[in-house]
Amino acid sequence: MPQSADFARRLAESLEQIVDHYGTPFHLYDEQGIRDNGEALLRAFAGVDHFKEYFAVKALPNPTIMKIMQDLGFGFDCSSTSELALSREIGARGEEIMFTSNNTSAAEFAVAEADGGCVLNLDDISLVEKVPQMPELICFRYNPGERRSGNSIIGNPVESKYGVAHDQLLDAYKLAMQRGARRFGLHTMLASNELNHAYMVETARMLLDRIRWLSEALAIEFEFINIGGGLGIPYRPQEKPLDIVSMGHEIAELLSSFKAHQGYAPKLFLESGRYITGPYGVLVTRAINRKEIYRTYVGVDACMSSLMRPGMYGSYHHVTVHGKQGEEETVDVVGSLCENNDKFAIQRPLPSIEDGDIVVIHDTGAHGHAMGFNYNGKARPKELLLRSDGSVELIRREENIDDLFATLNYEPDRLLP
Repeated sequence: MPQSADFARRLAESLEQIVDHYGTPFHLYDEQGIRDNGEALLRAFAGVDHFKEYFAVKALPNPTIMKIMQDLGFGFDCSSTSELALSREIGARGEEIMFTSNNTSAAEFAVAEADGGCVLNLDDISLVEKVPQMPELICFRYNPGERRSGNSIIGNPVESKYGVAHDQLLDAYKLAMQRGARRFGLHTMLASNELNHAYMVETARMLLDRIRWLSEALAIEFEFINIGGGLGIPYRPQEKPLDIVSMGHEIAELLSSFKAHQGYAPKLFLESGRYITGPYGVLVTRAINRKEIYRTYVGVDACMSSLMRPGMYGSYHHVTVHGKQGEEETVDVVGSLCENNDKFAIQRPLPSIEDGDIVVIHDTGAHGHAMGFNYNGKARPKELLLRSDGSVELIRREENIDDLFATLNYEPDRLLP
């Protein structure tokens, strides 16, 4: 199965007790797996003189998980002021935070500059004059357009709403310098859930080519390149994992060659989310109904509000039935949302499932709970953390009906124009 064998073993040892104590559904994350994976990432890039991972908060915005990232020495990649607030709440400040927003408002820029600031990564040349106070360190998100192809998830860069176009890039840095910028970085993100390490190496090569050109044209040096997130995980059992070791080695060679020719090498930043936590989360739910019509449907007590990816993207998540193997039948595993795409698995061979069976949906440690929503008045489930010592800790309670209706408690305000 896609998740690590060690996580599967740790989970199986206590899953029935966890379900009995907490009830279903819930997302559960594996602390030891997350830590081990983060340390493996750092080892893979040990050949880079200056490397830093900025954990993508959007993947799993929970302070308990984010503190594990701090322990690993990671910073935080934020795309909203709420994510900035979460990062600052646990003590991150200044250059420990990358703020990569798009379609950014003046109010959001004000929040970004407050409370210790952050590394500001601008998404468009027009935003230069809208930044209230230009920081000394500035970065731009680069969109190469037809010069690169995206992957199947993000698509063609020409059609992407993100980033500064190639022909605008030089002027963007000139304008930032006129407003007081003196330190510089360059960022891009062209792929999502990419399993081909060579694609990421080429992204690093592209950014090094761009900063070589910009450095010569503007007589400046770049402190860092940020090749973005997008590192993939093998959701399907037959998929091969990303070769992170080769990726780290080959990018280190690129940086070494750049230094030999330019006299310096920029720092290397990543902003992985899915790659760090994705394989170390599961959505645990119970079978509650079985429906036999034109297909066999197994109804569970979670729904699409707990895990949007299959319904929104048609994404595959591996499904297992706790304690059951052997003869299989083909079923759809579905939730109770009033939407026909509320399906976790479609025509999937699984062991025969009966009411009460524990169903485990794998690789939900990123973009699972975080993408949840409340359509049909569905409440998002609790989050649990399987600690390294074997204990289990509640790290977010489930939503309740009072949470859902809290915004209906307001002061009357009526305008008669």
